[in-house]
Amino acid sequence: MKIKTLAVAATAFLHLKGPDGSFLYEDDKAAVGIDLYSPGSPEYARIEERQSARTIRRLQDNDNKVAHVPVEQRRTESSEDLADLTAGFRNIEHDGSDGVPLSNRALYLAVYSDPTLGWIKEQVVKFLGDWGKFTGGSATS
Repeated sequence: MKIKTLAVAATAFLHLKGPDGSFLYEDDKAAVGIDLYSPGSPEYARIEERQSARTIRRLQDNDNKVAHVPVEQRRTESSEDLADLTAGFRNIEHDGSDGVPLSNRALYLAVYSDPTLGWIKEQVVKFLGDWGKFTGGSATS
């Protein structure tokens, strides 16, 4: 078997489901979702490295004991990580506090850091944990 035929794609599309479990569409036609970098991508490797560095730094700062991380800090860090694993949003809009529509990383951070939209973050984390979602035969890649 030529094992390289099983290599994962660089990105895959996550078709989001609403909190009720039904797929989301814009105008009943266009899928609402997120293009995400795969676990085999350089972007993913950078996030793993950053997370390891955070853990080591916390241990060093706390005499090699596990430190409690406040929920706001965890939310910020995880939102930043997910934003950096996002290749793009499709049919997702969010306004800033000034009412101006956000784009790119600012948009990703706003969505991922909003606790009332936690169902999106949950789907993204689950999706990223499934290498099969990034295979050539996957309906999402």
